[in-house]
Amino acid sequence: MIEWLGIEHFFELTGTEKLAGIFTPLAIFIVFFLLQVILPGKWVPGYVRDKETGEPRKYRLNGILVFVIAVIVWAFEATGMPRDWFYRTTLYALAGGTLFSLIFTLIAVYSQPRKEKRNPIADLWVGRAQELAFFKYRFDVKMYLYVVGGTMLVLNAMSGAAYHYDRFGEDANPGVFLYAAFFTFYVFDYFIFERVQLYTYDLIHEKLGFKLFWGGLMVYGWLYIMPLWGLAAYPDPGFSPEWTYVWLIGTGALFLVGWGISRGAAMQKYAFKRWPDRKFLGFIAPEYIQAGDRKILCSGFWGAARHFNYLGEGFICVSIGLVFGHFDNPWAWTYFVFIVSLFTIRQIEDEEYCAEKYGPEKWAEYRARVKYRIFPGIW
Repeated sequence: MIEWLGIEHFFELTGTEKLAGIFTPLAIFIVFFLLQVILPGKWVPGYVRDKETGEPRKYRLNGILVFVIAVIVWAFEATGMPRDWFYRTTLYALAGGTLFSLIFTLIAVYSQPRKEKRNPIADLWVGRAQELAFFKYRFDVKMYLYVVGGTMLVLNAMSGAAYHYDRFGEDANPGVFLYAAFFTFYVFDYFIFERVQLYTYDLIHEKLGFKLFWGGLMVYGWLYIMPLWGLAAYPDPGFSPEWTYVWLIGTGALFLVGWGISRGAAMQKYAFKRWPDRKFLGFIAPEYIQAGDRKILCSGFWGAARHFNYLGEGFICVSIGLVFGHFDNPWAWTYFVFIVSLFTIRQIEDEEYCAEKYGPEKWAEYRARVKYRIFPGIW
């Protein structure tokens, strides 16, 4: 079974390496905690309001600094850890990281009072506290989860690329390196615009349960590189030079289209929440439906489809499925299946939440005005 899956290289570890792999996430969690607390950061107001003062809550952001330092330490093997360590120990890190995520969740959930009539197991999954911050808001748990998850996504992708190069050398697949570049660009862009995260659903509405802890730390940080599990063990697909250019340039262009849609939609909504009367990019006038003291944006990206940002993520998923050049290998499409399934379910939840937030009549008015869910003209 393991050989059929093409992941036998994950089991070529000594007993000591396996144990070290299990505890690697814990070491990462501790180091990132110290970095976030110690390194300087920029204080900015977010969308969430402080319950005591009624003012926008302040967040201390230093994700890009943590990210850059982590990448440099990894690249120069400053800790003595080989560059392919994260990739080779993936399965053991997932086991250990899941256990530690569960421990963190138990503390975060059951240290908080029970506010709803919901069984304790449901509380464990969903969470009880909307926010947890320490040291006078110097350390915010939600932002920490995304800093760790995003940075580890890049380090895991680059670790897989390092393993691949060490194994194949001149026969290495350029798609593997382009794949690592995709996620490095994606996450670096995220940290450049880290403040935008303060205006997203997760920061505003999600509670701190296992869903968010495990999702932010392990799914985002370790499971997103699932296509690489099998495909780092495959060499160059062997296309002709002409088709290699078509394949790599076309895949890169598709990724950038997806990123442009996803980033553009996020930035438009962020700009609208901060400056509701300002034209986005200087020419997209804000049009909206007034719903009490709230506004439903319905122009630009958000006039094309109600969850247009998910279309961008879909294009990114397709580009990742194509980037390895082994189009018939199921590993190539694992990220596509996971993300498309996730967002298909999430857009249904988004619709229900928005109907509650804005009122069923106003949301129905928006749905009548913006008819398509994700793909304009199709669905």
